[in-house]
Amino acid sequence: MEHIRGHGPWLAGAATAAQEQGAGNLLRVVLIVMVVGCVLAAWFLLRGYKRDD
Repeated sequence: MEHIRGHGPWLAGAATAAQEQGAGNLLRVVLIVMVVGCVLAAWFLLRGYKRDD
């Protein structure tokens, strides 16, 4: 990412840090969204089985 010019050193530093970190944060966010989505889907599907006897 050294070819970026005119945007200051912070942009090159951010690009380098993102390259070194990898997909850690993205994977963490995807897993959290999947878990929350599964919980909401289970709640939505299972709420119809509640009996009001």
